[in-house]
Amino acid sequence: MKRDLRSYARQTNVQLAFGAFVLLFIFGLGLIWLIYGLGAAITGLLCLLGALVPIALIFLALYGIDWIVKRANSK
Repeated sequence: MKRDLRSYARQTNVQLAFGAFVLLFIFGLGLIWLIYGLGAAITGLLCLLGALVPIALIFLALYGIDWIVKRANSK
C-alpha cells in the first residue's frame, strides 16, 4: 500500500484552515453577538473581512509566482 504523504499534508492543512475559519467566524462572531449585541458582531465581521484582504493578496501573489515558475520550468 503506497501512501502519498504530500497529498495527505495538503489535505490536512486545508482542513485545519477551514476549521480555523469556522471557529473564528461562527463561534467568535456568535460569542461577540451574544455578549455585546448585533452592532458589535457586524463590526467584528468587518474587522475580520478587512484582515483577510492582505492574507488573500499574499496567497494570490504566491499562487501567481508558483504558476509562473511551473510554466517557465515546463518549457
